[in-house]
Amino acid sequence: MARTESTMLALGTTAPDFTLPDVAHGRTYTRDGVGQGRAMLVMFISRHCPYVQHVAAELARLDADYRDRMALVAIASNDVVNYPDDAPASMAAMAREFGYAFPILFDESQEVAKAYAAACTPDFFVFDADGRLVYRGQLDDSRPKNDRPVTGRDLRAALDAVLAHEPPAADQFPSLGCNIKWRKGNEPTYFPTPAR
Repeated sequence: MARTESTMLALGTTAPDFTLPDVAHGRTYTRDGVGQGRAMLVMFISRHCPYVQHVAAELARLDADYRDRMALVAIASNDVVNYPDDAPASMAAMAREFGYAFPILFDESQEVAKAYAAACTPDFFVFDADGRLVYRGQLDDSRPKNDRPVTGRDLRAALDAVLAHEPPAADQFPSLGCNIKWRKGNEPTYFPTPAR
């Protein structure tokens, strides 16, 4: 596991398009089909990563608190040959375990992760109803073994702001997690920031 920070994609970036299958139901989702003209939270997650395991229950709480007011979607982009815990069947089991209502989409080609400049799991991106990036960064400052409670404070503040048609705080901190597990030879051209 390499501790990796978000790349902090430029605010104002248009949400990259995607057409990906849901791991649980086989249904195919597109960006516009998920968003449907609403604000949207895109989360890059995995099952094996201790950083995602640390916040998995909070993702369920976010889902329950926000799903009626905005679109939520998770994307699994890891190399499943070398990380079989992140394969679609395992991700579907994770969704059942935590009761996620949001779809978890399988990015087998890893091209969607590249389009979002995703660097780690978890990695969070909030887009307004016009599809413009208004927040990217951490859920909160809790990390495995740092004894800070998982509250979702930073991400929740951004979601509340976008739903109130206000800009989220300009001071945004990178998410920190396991690096995306790229297939050999498929690494992105951007370079994720090493964790401090």
